[in-house]
Amino acid sequence: MRRVGTASVAVACGGVGACLYLAVMLGTPGGLVLVYMAQLPLFIAGLWLGTGAAALAGVTAALLLLVASDLVGAAVFAAVNAVPVVLLVRQALLARRSTDGAVVWYPPGLLTAWLTALALAGIAAGFLLVGGPEGLQSALRGVVAEVLDRLARHPLPDRDLAAGLIVMVLPGVLVASWMIMLIANAVLAQGLLARFGANWRPSPDLAGLGLPLWVPMALGVAALAVVVGGSLRFVGINMLIALSVPFCLAGLAVLHAAARRMSHPQATLIGFYMLAAFFGWPFLAVAILGLLESGLGLRRRLASPGS
Repeated sequence: MRRVGTASVAVACGGVGACLYLAVMLGTPGGLVLVYMAQLPLFIAGLWLGTGAAALAGVTAALLLLVASDLVGAAVFAAVNAVPVVLLVRQALLARRSTDGAVVWYPPGLLTAWLTALALAGIAAGFLLVGGPEGLQSALRGVVAEVLDRLARHPLPDRDLAAGLIVMVLPGVLVASWMIMLIANAVLAQGLLARFGANWRPSPDLAGLGLPLWVPMALGVAALAVVVGGSLRFVGINMLIALSVPFCLAGLAVLHAAARRMSHPQATLIGFYMLAAFFGWPFLAVAILGLLESGLGLRRRLASPGS
């Protein structure tokens, strides 16, 4: 595609992303779902046409939001959506040639590590911007208490206790949901492009996902912070929640590797995902499996010879 055509597609994708993001501000029915999909056009531009197209789409969306809303809305979109998408697209499109001349693409485990690093950096930025863990807890406690009062429509006897418990895990839950949102949009964009033969790189093999050493080390640091207590306990709990996402992906890699040794791997995987979507708790079991994989190398043991 020529440069003008590439730019036109990128600008169009940015416009679609901005419209999806504005849906919740305009009170559109199902607006929250549309906001979750605001990254999808940016990923499509990047995984189809390259990192420059993803950057142009992100800049276009941010400028449109600046005109339609305000500087804060545009800045939040850029920080939460555009910059992470551009960074992940850039890493995903990296490739090198092996000694036998084959193209080796950036591995899914390192992509997951970049996503995890962005999530942990987001938690750290939240602490720094609001005066540390105590400042963030205090600010969130007031907001959550007000929301509980509005939902209940009458004073709650244990409102402060409930607000404190919610605040203790709220940053980690928000960051984990953001990570899942990024993963879902990236997978959907890659799947759509692959369906029409427009994907830049082959789709990563989930069974080949292995986490680098620093991710289990970060989990150990988070667990230590919880044990130490005090303000560090708040930091550690939310780190643990965010780190559950990469370990869940590592567990799914083990599951996919194991399914390949069965006579009907697709049926096995479909059954698991349906069960997990219905009950939810299987994903927790998979995250524990991913933690074991980091120490025991289960995925490599399950890999078939020559794979």
